[in-house]
Amino acid sequence: MSQSNIITSQFVKIDQSPAGIGNRILARIIDSIVQTIYIISMLFLFRFLISSSTIGNIIEFIVFFCPIAFYSFLCETFNNGQSLGKYIMKIRVVKKDGTQPGIGDLFMRWILELIDIGFSCIGIIPIMITKNSQRFGDLAAGTMVIKIADYKKIRVSLDEFFYARKDYTPMYPEVENLSFGQMEVIQKVIDGDYDYEMVETLTEKVKKVMGIEKIKNRNPMEFLTTVLHDYQFLSMELI
Repeated sequence: MSQSNIITSQFVKIDQSPAGIGNRILARIIDSIVQTIYIISMLFLFRFLISSSTIGNIIEFIVFFCPIAFYSFLCETFNNGQSLGKYIMKIRVVKKDGTQPGIGDLFMRWILELIDIGFSCIGIIPIMITKNSQRFGDLAAGTMVIKIADYKKIRVSLDEFFYARKDYTPMYPEVENLSFGQMEVIQKVIDGDYDYEMVETLTEKVKKVMGIEKIKNRNPMEFLTTVLHDYQFLSMELI
């Protein structure tokens, strides 16, 4: 199963797995069963309790048609990106950056259900071939469906986030001169497999932007890592 990496604004990376097509199909089946039970219940209600009149027909349309037509949109909007089927299968809709989708995103996703499901379930094709298992509605809305269970498996050592403590003292306050984009470059170099010459070159450029001449670390990679931690700490102080 492929994973989608999320890097937060404080440059903390979270790995999450897109929900498999099997889980999504089962969630859809569960939702269909729920909708079928609702339809049967409403048919019984309207036949025996509501008279056949203009007002009765209007009430029937509102109570019967709207919840079925807007089922996924309403559920995902008011239930944290989950329909009942998604809740049972422990999956949910999120933005690609891991944040909660807005109402516009979920509406776009719902609109394109007409294509994804209505045209011979053509939405299965992009789910199978895209990296993040996205149907057309997800691609248009910038959303994806993930496994919630993955979050329960995350085990974080507090030592890895020592820079998040209140008593942490930044070694290089000059990191305030660096932009978000420049920090992204530093993050990629730290996470990547770059040669020593490239790390040294980047170190010299970072020193120049920060306005410092000498570094307090033993080697360039340690310097870049410290700069990243200092930036993370100062960013969290702004929250």
